[in-house]
Parts: sequence; structure tokens; C-alpha cells
Amino acid sequence: MLNFSNNIVKGDSLKELKKIPDKSFDLIFADPPYNMQIGEKLTRPDASKVNGVNDKWDQFYSFKHYDDFCKSWLTECKRILKDNGSIWVIGSYHNIFRLGYHLQNLDYWLLNDVIWRKNNPMPNFRGTRFTNAHETLIWASKSKKSKYTFNYQSTKCLNDDLQMRSDWMLPICSGKERLKKNGKKIHSTQKPEALIHRIILATTNKGDLILDPFLGTGTTAVVAKKLGRNYFGIEKDNNYFNAALERIYKTKKIEDDFLDTLENNKSKPRVPFGSLVELGILKPGTTLFDLKKKFNAKIMVDGSIKYKKSEGSIHKVAAKIMGTESYNGWTYWHCNINGTAVVIDSLRQKFISEKQF
Repeated sequence: MLNFSNNIVKGDSLKELKKIPDKSFDLIFADPPYNMQIGEKLTRPDASKVNGVNDKWDQFYSFKHYDDFCKSWLTECKRILKDNGSIWVIGSYHNIFRLGYHLQNLDYWLLNDVIWRKNNPMPNFRGTRFTNAHETLIWASKSKKSKYTFNYQSTKCLNDDLQMRSDWMLPICSGKERLKKNGKKIHSTQKPEALIHRIILATTNKGDLILDPFLGTGTTAVVAKKLGRNYFGIEKDNNYFNAALERIYKTKKIEDDFLDTLENNKSKPRVPFGSLVELGILKPGTTLFDLKKKFNAKIMVDGSIKYKKSEGSIHKVAAKIMGTESYNGWTYWHCNINGTAVVIDSLRQKFISEKQF
């Protein structure tokens, strides 16, 4: 039986996908042929040739031919995606709208479209159009009911504690990362590892199984291996496949100690302060104080607290004292437990760990 974990196979995607059992993968990243429709050679102003995408694998007889191809692989991908899984597809203006149309017709649930803005795009040498400086990604869950993975806190941390937007400024694949043989690119559309790193970190967890049905030179598998995810890839071109094998073999997984990511606040059990009062963990009349013991507040029977003429939630009163619009009362307020000042958040965490809530 074919091993679908940390393995790649050489073959046609439409055939190989049919061999995979239902509901096998947590995430699919697909970089399919774009059907670029380049009808003539491209040249620079100095008459030198532009190495555009004119590979045979990107050529289709008609839009219907391309549509049938897309519907086939997207149908198989939906079958082998877990119920709570999600898929990313990437494309240019040549094909992304057709892909979005097919995704919706197949009842995937579209979550975002992301614009990958290239900070070093190829110029439009003829000056007949705007410089094409971006590609579009569509992120979709298997269905509207899917409880898909989204590591919001990690994406925010990646972005200097700002909520990550749907326009990503990243360079194209170049330099040492770009695979070459005899000075020529091995693959004309090799994607940068930074792009795949962001996708995998945002929408999978350690140990998840990721499929790339158009593996190319192996970027998805390489990044998955580094980040402690499991991968499976399909590639029919012999040169790409061999390059991917060598690249994956040379890739080392990041040490487990450094693979931890921030836990999403939404995934944490929510424990209202009032619950600690209701259950007698903190009693009405108990004094709360700040770390320096400059401010004291009393707990009321309804879970509110009172400081002088201010009353309200632990957060509202703490914010009033600090002179801010909002403040985390769980980490601001302390109480006396057997002669020791204890932050009230530790009582909540103990409460959660003992599974009382």
C-alpha cells in the first residue's frame, strides 16, 4: 500500500489522486498549470529572449480542456480532504477566476483571497500593459461547516503584533533558493519558501498531513518537513521530481523545541471571573490589589469589583485606574492566598487545568 506520509510519487496527478483514500489530508496546497496562453516569443527591448512560461505542461487545447482538467483534480482533492481541512490554490489572472468558479460550484467554502505582491516582479517589456506584479491565492475550507485551522495569534506575531492582512509583500524565488542546472532555471514557476511557510504556519498544526498535487521542485514538501508537518507530493516531470527528491533529502527539520506556536485565544476555554465567585474560589468581599499594592478593590456578589467610586468588571476597573480604554484584569489584579500575593489569572489556569469548567 502506498505510503502517504512524508513521501512523493512520480506520476500524473489525475491518476494518483484517485489512489488516495477519502478524508486523508488536513491541508492541500495546489499550484496547478496556469494556462498562460502565451502565443509568441517574448523579448526585451535589446531583443534578448525572456524566459517566460511556455512549458508543455502549461498548454491546453481550449478553455474547456482546462476547465475539465481543473474540475477533475479539484473534485478528487475535495474527496481526500478531511472534513475540517482546507485548500489553497494559487494562480494569475489567466486562471484564478476559473479556479474560484469551480471551487464554489464544488461546494468548497471560500475563506479569503490573498494577493501575493511581488516586490521584484518581471517588468512588462513591451509597455503594452501594466506590470503584472502579483498573483492571487484562494483559501477555502472543504465545506461551510468545516472547523478549519487558523493560527491567528501566530500570523499576528509574524506581522509585528498587527493583524495580518490579505495582501502579502514577498519577493519572488531568486538567488540561492532558485534551483538551476547549467545556469538555467530548473522550474519556470518555482515558488518562494517564504510564501509556503506563511501558509503552512497559518493553517496547519504540527503533525498535520499536507498534500501538493503539483509538487514541482518540492517547495511545499521542503517547508512542511522544516516545520514538523507531514507531506505527500505528486509530480509527473522527471527533472522536477528528481530535483525535489534531492532537495527534500537535504532539508533538515527544525528542532522540536522551536516548533511551538502561540495558542489562539479563541481556542482557550473561556472562564468568566464571575464563575470563580459563583464556585466560591474567590468570595464576595475579598480584596484584590495591584502588584505594588497601591490600589485595592472589593469583589461584589455578582462578580463585579468596586474601587472607590468606580465599579464594574475586573477589566473595566483596571483600565480606569491605568487611564486606558482597556486592560487585562486577569493579570492586573492579585489576591492574598495563605499570605502570598497571587495573580488571579493563576486561579483561572488552575481551574481550567483541573477541568472544572
